[in-house]
Amino acid sequence: MLTVHHLNNSRSQRVLWLLEELGVPYEIKHYQRDARTMLAPPELLAVHPLGKSPVITDDGVTVAETGAIVEYSLARYGEGRLAPSDAIDRLRYTYWLHFAEGSAMPPLVMTLLFGETVKRAPVLVRPIARAIANTVRTSYLEPQIQRQLDLMESELARGGWFAGSEISGADVMMSFPVEAAAQRVGLGDRLKLKGWLQTIHARPAYRRALEKGGPYSFA
Repeated sequence: MLTVHHLNNSRSQRVLWLLEELGVPYEIKHYQRDARTMLAPPELLAVHPLGKSPVITDDGVTVAETGAIVEYSLARYGEGRLAPSDAIDRLRYTYWLHFAEGSAMPPLVMTLLFGETVKRAPVLVRPIARAIANTVRTSYLEPQIQRQLDLMESELARGGWFAGSEISGADVMMSFPVEAAAQRVGLGDRLKLKGWLQTIHARPAYRRALEKGGPYSFA
């Protein structure tokens, strides 16, 4: 049986959602982050050399990286589902599938890391750390994030989903950065993004994945 090595508060939640959408039988092996460092436990090193999640094992095959897991799962179990057949939509699908981690997540992760750095800095240097973090955030990170959110909003205005008029693996991939952005910086008046989030949160497969994987937070 396919096994999802699931880390709390992580991108692996998307993998559970995908498998629920496909109706693929799977089991979950749960791992908990270190409460102080928030890093994955060393037990994950026995599954993959980087010791990170998400990672799946399936019939002797180990697959890491969410995008690779989505592509593997759809190729093996999808039977044409959650992947557009139209050539133009397929190009959009490929773009957003890779945009999620390649473009959307880096500035959001950096925003989180700069915030944590300020919190953990020694009291005497904290004002300096805060000043540096604020400069990077306002001059580089926030403009990047807002520009990306505008692009996402315009894409959803075309067909309601990230690759056409039906849900696809691209939407599964984009769920994490959009949810992270909503919690960390807010979505502003972008009604398409807000509506899309409400739509995916209401899907039975999404709810089942959340019940099995447990709640998660981006704070």
